[in-house]
Amino acid sequence: MKVFLLVLVLGGLLAVVMFGVLTSWDASEMSIHGWIALALGTFVSLAVGGGLMALVFHSARKGYDDRIEMDRADEG
Repeated sequence: MKVFLLVLVLGGLLAVVMFGVLTSWDASEMSIHGWIALALGTFVSLAVGGGLMALVFHSARKGYDDRIEMDRADEG
């Protein structure tokens, strides 16, 4: 029952926010430069996120982020 109530409240909040966004969308205009900046910013953000995820998987597969166990005799 608590999960259903939480989903219902969050769904209602999402509906209110979407209604506000859709009603105020027409009130503002964006020039072609704004659309280009929006597209480039989205693309760069996705590229950086994808690149970082690729580095995480590469590091995990190659073992670069594994814990190193050192012998006390090797320390000096």
